[in-house]
Amino acid sequence: MSDDERGLGFLLVVVLGGLIFGFGLAVSNMARPEVVLDFLQFDDLGLLFVMGGAAVVTGTVFALAERSNGRAPLTGADYGRRLKSFDKNVVVGGVIFGAGWGISGICPGAAYASVGVGNYPILIAIGGMFAGAYLQGLWRAHRAENAARGTSAD
Repeated sequence: MSDDERGLGFLLVVVLGGLIFGFGLAVSNMARPEVVLDFLQFDDLGLLFVMGGAAVVTGTVFALAERSNGRAPLTGADYGRRLKSFDKNVVVGGVIFGAGWGISGICPGAAYASVGVGNYPILIAIGGMFAGAYLQGLWRAHRAENAARGTSAD
């Protein structure tokens, strides 16, 4: 289903979900890099409960969504699990993501919420996220171009 086929109701639900997510990150202090870094250094394990609670809610929603006659609740489109193979790219991407999270003390979703609570220096990390995503896109396009020509992209 394209974005043009989705109505205003869908957009409002997505915005509401984002607001709830951001508010939850702010209330739980996950939008504060120093709290996240304390968690990553095993000094404060409070965020473990935040992530555990989020995992329980997400798991419950996905379990219920699978029982909704095979239709996505917001769009009515066919609903099903999309399985991604566990390959080298998943491992390398996870390591890079984790290193960035550890260095900056914040993950992408929490970075945006962090701006909302007045942490404007985090804009540097957000700029880095955009630059990294852009560079990865260039690298992927280069690999696809080389694969089409039959040469090695690595």
